[in-house]
Amino acid sequence: MYKLPPLTDGVMLKRYQRFLADVGLPDGRIVTAHCPNTGSMRTCWQFGAPVQLSHSDNPKRKLAWTLERVDMGQGWIGVNTGRVNHFIASAITSGSIPQLNGYDRIQREPAFQVPNFPASRFDMLLSGGPRRDAYVEVKNTTLILGESISFPDAITERGRKHLELLSEAVELGHRGVIVFALNRPEGDFFEPAWDIDPKYGATLERVFEKGVEILLVRLRHLANGVAVAGSLHLSV
Repeated sequence: MYKLPPLTDGVMLKRYQRFLADVGLPDGRIVTAHCPNTGSMRTCWQFGAPVQLSHSDNPKRKLAWTLERVDMGQGWIGVNTGRVNHFIASAITSGSIPQLNGYDRIQREPAFQVPNFPASRFDMLLSGGPRRDAYVEVKNTTLILGESISFPDAITERGRKHLELLSEAVELGHRGVIVFALNRPEGDFFEPAWDIDPKYGATLERVFEKGVEILLVRLRHLANGVAVAGSLHLSV
């Protein structure tokens, strides 16, 4: 389990300018929290929804509060995208993701350069041991569409570029792995959000056929942390 910092309950009042959220606290105060999520957060917030915040005493921070998770009625949704790589790295280290077992080292944000692409970085490089090195990209996945949990929740050219680069890694003899971290309790299966970004869905299908591995890792939110709770059926 990845342990979260102490959390404070609140109620969502407003999300605005992408990175700001006004939250009502139990003592009657209204605070503005940093919302570290570059997506639309579609299906992940509404007025009056229960939320939990973390607090920082760092005097250099402009906002002391950070939005961590939201409850839309079925349980906690992890909306702090800055934590998801830590969740997945912790799960890999503990052996909770069998498909990524067997490596001695995890390098964070490794550089990757191939012709015809700008210099880029993946989220992780797994190396050492008997398996091929694995370049890993992690996506926080929180959009719910009917019975499907989907990605992305907004058009993402950067996300498509990462898929293309994973395919290039496979061409070079490495493993290319995209991990969709399913960070909410609902959803019986995964599929790309075709209506939001059909180019992303088409790219995902194409690189999957070329050998890019797709892992669907369900995250379960506990009182003071996050753990892996298995995987989900793939529909691509």
